Amino acid sequence: MDANTLKELLESVAAGRATVDEAVARLKRLPFEDLTYAHVDHHRPLRKGFPEVIFGEGKSPEQILGIANAMVEQGDTVMVTRLSPEKAKVITEKYPDAVYHRDARVLVHEPRLAKPAGKGLIMVIAAGTSDIPVAEEAAVTAKTMGHNVKTLYDVGVSGIHRLLDYNEFLAEASVFVVVAGMEGALPSVVGGLVDKPVIAVPTSVGYGASFGGITALLAMLNSCASNVSVVNIDNGFGAGYVAALINSL
Repeated sequence: MDANTLKELLESVAAGRATVDEAVARLKRLPFEDLTYAHVDHHRPLRKGFPEVIFGEGKSPEQILGIANAMVEQGDTVMVTRLSPEKAKVITEKYPDAVYHRDARVLVHEPRLAKPAGKGLIMVIAAGTSDIPVAEEAAVTAKTMGHNVKTLYDVGVSGIHRLLDYNEFLAEASVFVVVAGMEGALPSVVGGLVDKPVIAVPTSVGYGASFGGITALLAMLNSCASNVSVVNIDNGFGAGYVAALINSL
């Protein structure tokens, strides 16, 4: 339940369109609901502006559905990250209007379209095609939070002229999410070209000496571009979320 929903509920009680008992029934799940295997944080939209996000890995389809059901009853947007196609099929059978973004491995069920949350543009850039799943996770996250997002893929440093051909995009964006594996050089390049925040996302893409993304992570942490910040390996969700917060300012 977000602030607008709470305001509508209280106005309905004040106008006589809803009874006090009906309002209590809606509010009794605050601040959280105990499902034994999960404590669903129904207070999070009021506290942080966006509902709790379900991390799909390690949870059974039944557990995910239980949490989703509790959120739907509160009228919240349901977003499930790191969700396999098999688990997504179970969820969409219950909620056929939910959208599963296969590349991002993200499922979204929205009771209503998100209101525009920022005036600027979030640009998500991926160094290689193999980085697209993490980049898509960032893009879907920011879009679900109500932001305008553009994507630019396969423009890494092995052919930097590809990136430079999109100078108008670089000038247009308010915040950048730059995703790269291998040696992780692209965020530094973008950071040196723009005067906006750059959120770097190292991916686990690469050969043996990439050490599952550690090489890219260390390269990004040591970037000489002062406008670059770094999230964890493969954490497209975290990058998209932070980009959305920055774009909301």
